[in-house]
Amino acid sequence: ESAILMSLQPGAYTATVRGVNHTTGIALVEAYDLDRVSNARLANISTRGLVQTSDNVLIAGIIVGGQTPQRVIVRATGPSLQVPGKLANPILELRDSDGNLIRSNDNWRSDQEAEITATTIAPTNDLESAIVATLPANGTSYTAIVRGADGGTGVAVIEVYGLNN
Repeated sequence: ESAILMSLQPGAYTATVRGVNHTTGIALVEAYDLDRVSNARLANISTRGLVQTSDNVLIAGIIVGGQTPQRVIVRATGPSLQVPGKLANPILELRDSDGNLIRSNDNWRSDQEAEITATTIAPTNDLESAIVATLPANGTSYTAIVRGADGGTGVAVIEVYGLNN
């Protein structure tokens, strides 16, 4: 396994995972803020991957540190991507650390449309999914899962943006 430990100045960064000798498989990328006394906050994080069926889905883990709840928007995009083999209709789930469903969404305008629009970062395609939620803190972990509607497969992006409370 690989790891990089470094201090980063504010800005946008990309972590890329490749298999040795062009091998393929499932990989996990993690980013941690190790400076517990800094007022810096992660603005957003996203990843692109291949959504398949069964347990071969796209997953993002979120941990809310500190003691202040964090309001977030989680988005699952596919139709608006400019890549071949994109996921035609993503479904998004947000689950707590015990695996309990907090909220799910298929087609972002079907639920929370006003809240999502108010964030100014609503998905650009009506078939894409989004959830706005306020997540309790204290190191609590959450999981966002992207699946394809009707067993669809393809490339999708999952994004988590921290919102001002």
